[in-house]
Amino acid sequence: MRIVFAGTPEPAVVALEKLIASKHEVVAVITRPDARRGRGRTLHPSPVKELAQKHGIEVLTPSTLKPGTEDGEALRARLRDLSPEAIPVVAYGNLITPDLLDLPRYGWVNLHFSLLPAWRGAAPVQAAIAAGDEVTGATTFRIDKGLDTGVILGTLEEKIQATDTADDLLTRLAYAGGDLLVETMDGLAAGTITPHEQSGAPSYAHKIAVEDARVNWQDSAEAIDRHIRAHTPAPGAWTMLGEERVKLGPVSLIGVDPALEGVALAPGEAHITKKSVYVGTADAAVKLERLQVPGKKMMNAADWARGLGGNKEVRFS
Repeated sequence: MRIVFAGTPEPAVVALEKLIASKHEVVAVITRPDARRGRGRTLHPSPVKELAQKHGIEVLTPSTLKPGTEDGEALRARLRDLSPEAIPVVAYGNLITPDLLDLPRYGWVNLHFSLLPAWRGAAPVQAAIAAGDEVTGATTFRIDKGLDTGVILGTLEEKIQATDTADDLLTRLAYAGGDLLVETMDGLAAGTITPHEQSGAPSYAHKIAVEDARVNWQDSAEAIDRHIRAHTPAPGAWTMLGEERVKLGPVSLIGVDPALEGVALAPGEAHITKKSVYVGTADAAVKLERLQVPGKKMMNAADWARGLGGNKEVRFS
């Protein structure tokens, strides 16, 4: 099958690699324009663009797909020339306008990292971990005018492990999902896929802002553990210590710990021992493993606590 791939960040690279290695012909890639990063604010290509260039594949970087715009019209003209049969999409990050949807014979086929209609939207992996879901997965579906509402072409399930961060889970889903996307392209080409409508009550995973990653110590220990893992590594869970914002790594659920015998901690209140830092929640203490204070790198929580000297009165908010 003759395809054009649309994607931008690192998780999309895995799918593109698998498509390039498949029997299908990747004739071009659509990705976001180069973005400024780092202290020097220099322009950097997207991970998908870097891989495409490595393989000598044409790269299209429109700033918008809207009709009537210079970039949008140029893209339409090039797609008509390329005549793709399908456009697989993985985390492209730009709105695909309705007039483009029927351009390829088999449509735009999105790889979404949830079992639709669960967790439609921008952050399905983070939402599944934060909600305490035991199982998630990936879905390939044909993009339509709605938000992740199109007919389903393929699915796979993935168990969420008790220690999974968003990065851990997304990495596994990216590799398994890449295989699913290739299988979907195979099935469309062979005519062996029967699309079916989504069923069940939908849930939604909105785009995550930095404010959303703040830890609420009034939540239960399990909810806080899931919240931190869901926001690791980006944007990073955080809390306040006085006037300073402190970034937190995943915590440990400790159950009954002899080090806390006779110690009752209010939510956000820390208890510091020679080897550990514990923080109270709504129902049980958690053990801080790593944290990052302004101007420092992520460090072991016990090492940070030793740097406090004699100050053991610590409360996070």
